[in-house]
Amino acid sequence: MSGRTPALAAGADVAAAGSPARPSARGRIDKRQAILATAFVVFAREGYAQATLDVIAAEARVAKHTIYNHFGDKQTLLRAAIAAEADRAKAKNLAAVDRLRDHAGDLRAALEDVGRRLVECFCDERAWALRRLLYAEIAQFPDLLDIISGRASDPITEALADRLARFALAGHLHMGDPAAAAEQLAALLTGSLEARCRYGTRVVPAAEQHAVARAAVDTFLHAFGTDPDPAGALSPSTANAPA
Repeated sequence: MSGRTPALAAGADVAAAGSPARPSARGRIDKRQAILATAFVVFAREGYAQATLDVIAAEARVAKHTIYNHFGDKQTLLRAAIAAEADRAKAKNLAAVDRLRDHAGDLRAALEDVGRRLVECFCDERAWALRRLLYAEIAQFPDLLDIISGRASDPITEALADRLARFALAGHLHMGDPAAAAEQLAALLTGSLEARCRYGTRVVPAAEQHAVARAAVDTFLHAFGTDPDPAGALSPSTANAPA
């Protein structure tokens, strides 16, 4: 994990969050958010062992003792930074899933729209930085997986399951277990993306992302759709976008 990751080299997303806190009533909150945003960047870039509180403090433009005042130690800061980033990822994914509330009759189109957005979330540079950091540190800190699952993965799957259950109640889908169906749809959407993205080192073109989403929805509707031969089935050449 040493060296700059492509995902965060520019640091654009963190620049705003990591700006110096203004002297106001929100100063303490602003400083905490700046520390968390900067800590995530540094941990993702350097790895836990190589990252130092001195570097985090310098890049967050706070005093080192301010980090200790807020978080106590480096391990607590790591967990808090990952939790904050998981919350950010959850919000982005839930916004995509929530679009299923506007379903107006064309289930395939609605699922493909949400599927594309979920694939985009998965391919997001910060999402990849979070996964790489988890992969690198999970042996030393196995509870990091629980943090990410509890704050992001599980709520997203539950929200998707809720939407699918409503479609089933309306007669648009047939399924016994919406939670299992949601897990399977998520797996269809993201299962091939680690290889396609080369663990976040390759940018997957939008057309390829959309092809993955269409193929995933096509397979899902063949399994759970009420139409035995759903319209718009993909041809093999369309479904198999280049890796």
